[in-house]
Amino acid sequence: MKSKDLWSVAVRDQKGVIHVKKEQLRPMPKALKLPFIRGVYALYQSLALGVKAINYSASKAIDEEEEKPMSSATITLTMAFAFVMGIGIFLFLPLYLTKLIGLMVRPVAESSFLFNIADGILRVGFFVVYIFVISLWKDMRRIFEYHGAEHKVIFAFEAGTDMQLSSIKKFGTHHPRCGTSFLFIVMLMSILIFSIIPKEWAFSWKFASRVVLIPMIAGLSYEVLRYSASASANPIIKFLIQPGLLLQRITTKEPDDAQIEVALRALTEVVPGVRPEQVS
Repeated sequence: MKSKDLWSVAVRDQKGVIHVKKEQLRPMPKALKLPFIRGVYALYQSLALGVKAINYSASKAIDEEEEKPMSSATITLTMAFAFVMGIGIFLFLPLYLTKLIGLMVRPVAESSFLFNIADGILRVGFFVVYIFVISLWKDMRRIFEYHGAEHKVIFAFEAGTDMQLSSIKKFGTHHPRCGTSFLFIVMLMSILIFSIIPKEWAFSWKFASRVVLIPMIAGLSYEVLRYSASASANPIIKFLIQPGLLLQRITTKEPDDAQIEVALRALTEVVPGVRPEQVS
C-alpha cells in the first residue's frame, strides 16, 4: 500500500505471523510534478518499490531453514529480464506480425492508420491472452486473490466504513485506479502515439521508436487514469474505463478472510493523516 508520504508491505509467513515493512517516501521533486512527467516518475517509483516489496516478502514467506530468499541483485536481474521479454512479446512480436500481414494485405502496409490499428489489436490480444494463461497457474491465482483483497480494503476505506472484516467483504474487487486498468490504457494510448510514426520508416526504426516512446505513453496514460478516477460518474468516462474493469475479472479474484487481513494490515500502516483519494 502507498500513500503520499509512506509505503508499506505486509506478508504472512508460513507460521501465520504477519510481518510489516514501512518506509517514508522521498518527496517528489517539483520539476517532476508537472503533468505527463509525473506519470513517468510514478511508474519508476512503482517499479523501485516493487523490487523492495518482493525482496521483503520473499525473505519472510520462505522458511529460511529450507531455502534462502533471492538477493536484491537476483530480483533486479529477474525483473530486467522480464522487462526485456515484455518488450519482445508486446512490442516486437506484434509489430513483426503486422509487417507480415502487410505483405499479404496491401491496405495494411499502405495505410499508417490501418497498420497501427492491426499492430494495436495484436498487442492487446497478446496481453489479454498472457494474463489469462498465467491466471491458470495456481500460485498466480493466489496473487490475484491478494490483489482482490487490496481492492476491497481500499474501497472500504474510501467509503468511510468501520473497516471491519464483515464490512470489507461486501465491496467488490474491480477498482478504477488499478494498475491493470493503467496497463490497458497504455495499450490504447500506444495505438494513438504510434500512429504518428511514418509508415515509410524501416522496421528497425519503427521498433526502436516504440521503445523510446514508452515514457511518453506512460505519462499520457497516467494523466488519463487520474482524470478517469475523478470523473468516473461521466457516462463517456464510465464507458472508456470498462475494458480495464473487465480485465480485472482475470487479475483480481475473491479473497479469503486471511488475505483481507493482510491487506488491511498494510493499509493501516499508511492511513493516519492521509485522505482516502491519496491511497493507491
